[in-house]
Amino acid sequence: MRKNHSSAQLFAFFNAGQRRQAWRSWTEQEPCTVDLNLSLLLAYALSVLLLVATPGPVVALIVNTSLNAGPRQALLTALGTHAASLLLALLALLMLTTGLALDPRLISGISLLGCGFIGWLALQGLREATGPQTAPAAAPTARGRRGLANGFLLGISNPKDILFFVSFFPQFIQVSRSFERSALLLTLVWVVIDFAVLGAYILMARQGFSLKYKRQVTGLSSLVLLAVALAGLVYTGFELYRSGAA
Repeated sequence: MRKNHSSAQLFAFFNAGQRRQAWRSWTEQEPCTVDLNLSLLLAYALSVLLLVATPGPVVALIVNTSLNAGPRQALLTALGTHAASLLLALLALLMLTTGLALDPRLISGISLLGCGFIGWLALQGLREATGPQTAPAAAPTARGRRGLANGFLLGISNPKDILFFVSFFPQFIQVSRSFERSALLLTLVWVVIDFAVLGAYILMARQGFSLKYKRQVTGLSSLVLLAVALAGLVYTGFELYRSGAA
């Protein structure tokens, strides 16, 4: 019995020693979270928040759709813009990994088409803001079914966003040691923050103040879209002229 008791103690001692050694070796290793640069990720998230929270054509379209077609169709519009952003981000990552280059004339041509589409959306909004009041129930039928398509077309209408992603992602691509993991994480963070911000704009657009001044808000957001379209036309035209002169 005594021998067995000593053997059991010795066995327990080695077991405890092995457990302590295993725990020490595990804690001395870099945990999976250490592989993530949290400060860089936080800086990226803050940068994305500041970028997407700044009112622009997407916000103008979201607010316009929320007021005239309801929050459900505004969410579909937001999903459309996200699908376009994901496509552009994937193209940007493809360019970073393969060195793929896009023809500047192709980008400028698509930009001109995009400016025309944004201008058309602006004119539609101005017509609603200045025209006679329509029945509330008819608005979702008139515009709601096009929410997803309008959101995607607006998001994809500026292919120069690809160049933005190409220049923006490399600043934070070292957020982890794996390029694929970093690219996936940066894209997911972008989508989550962007969708949250657009959701906040949708909720704010449905508040009493916005509904009371629906025509004014619709007109203002449409003017923003029109200004973006005109500025894009001038800028893209100048770029084409400069490239042709060169």
